Amino acid sequence: MKPYLLFAISCASPSRPLPLRAAAARRSHRREDPFKRFVEIGRVALVNYGKDYGRLVVIVDVVDQNRALVDAPDMVRCQMNFKRLSLTDIKIDIKRVPKKTTLIKAMEEADVKNKWENSSWGKKLIVQKRRAALNDFDRFKVMLAKIKRGGAVRQELAKLKKAATA
Repeated sequence: MKPYLLFAISCASPSRPLPLRAAAARRSHRREDPFKRFVEIGRVALVNYGKDYGRLVVIVDVVDQNRALVDAPDMVRCQMNFKRLSLTDIKIDIKRVPKKTTLIKAMEEADVKNKWENSSWGKKLIVQKRRAALNDFDRFKVMLAKIKRGGAVRQELAKLKKAATA
């Protein structure tokens, strides 16, 4: 036991409340669970490594402590290590090891694709893919647009500063 807790317990009496540290130590066990996404049947995950990199899959069964059976409409059902999966906030309501048609129907009803594309994580990955597909001339045009935008921002800022000082 920590010395300040022993001190706090020995000092506590009905007339004297517990010191702040001891009171905080008592409340610490009531914290909320820090995890929000759990490995569960129906959880949508993003593959972060391997030949299926960047693909959204659904966990249809848990094989053991390290692997899950995953499936998606455009892939063959296979086992995948949890280290290769990044869990998303999206979850669909399915039974354990459903048929392919049942899975596809559940994914369409849950609108998984739109939810993913509208999430900040999905938008960021779409932008990354778009940038990676640019050729040299497209990157040059982006650079010129950034320079032009920066000049316009600088001019507006100068006008605002001049108006503020006048």
